[in-house]
Amino acid sequence: MSLKFSVLASGSTGNAIYVETEKQRLLIDAGLSGKKLEECFKHINISPSDLDGLLVTHEHSDHIKGAGIFARRFNLPIYANEKTWQAMDGMLGTLPLDQKFHFHQGEVKTFGDLDVESFGVSHDAADPMFFSFQHEGRKLTLLTDTGYVSDRMMGVSKGSHSFIFESNHDIDMLRMGRYPWTVKRRILGDEGHVSNSDAGIALAEIVGSNNVDVYLAHLSKDNNMKELARMTVQQTLEEYDVEVGKQVRLFDTDPTIPTPLKVV
Repeated sequence: MSLKFSVLASGSTGNAIYVETEKQRLLIDAGLSGKKLEECFKHINISPSDLDGLLVTHEHSDHIKGAGIFARRFNLPIYANEKTWQAMDGMLGTLPLDQKFHFHQGEVKTFGDLDVESFGVSHDAADPMFFSFQHEGRKLTLLTDTGYVSDRMMGVSKGSHSFIFESNHDIDMLRMGRYPWTVKRRILGDEGHVSNSDAGIALAEIVGSNNVDVYLAHLSKDNNMKELARMTVQQTLEEYDVEVGKQVRLFDTDPTIPTPLKVV
């Protein structure tokens, strides 16, 4: 019996996560075209027709671009909170009422043999939230798209065996890059995105003495690199006496290539 996942795509161009148990198969976000999503599922040998639902974290296009077409094509129920549904009005196309469901922030919802807890994050969206998944004593937490990691987020995340965790940008690359100052200020702000170094600091607090797998996610195409994210997070964790390679294992994600299906 196992809880498994794949990061189908992660980055500023589109995000989608797949989570499964023996009885449930869920897609979290659909920020790619319908065609690209199908290609991602083919890559991990999963049929989208076997999906049981689509969970939406927030209404930004890199998280919902293909949500409407995918839900219609495979008759998927979509779960989002009320403010996110309001913000998505007109963005998903026409959906029948029997495919639209509410999943409130702070709620624990059970999908067959999988318990999913939602929690709020600090991002410039209507009511953004992310999820922890629990099955048979194993726990996976998905946490990206937040300007900082609060005590509440850390509390929900603790005890996880695997993380999909934001490591969006290198601060120096962002500050010296081509973005207008208004965009830089947004990314660096409390409702923006977590930097590599802040990801390491937060993970050091959350991980404690546990052995965990961490997938560094939502890397900026312009203001980060996989090698730099990994190096910075590793250095920061080691400054807090967290041993990388044994206690914490770091993994890359990619905007176009899914990660192999992984047991939590």
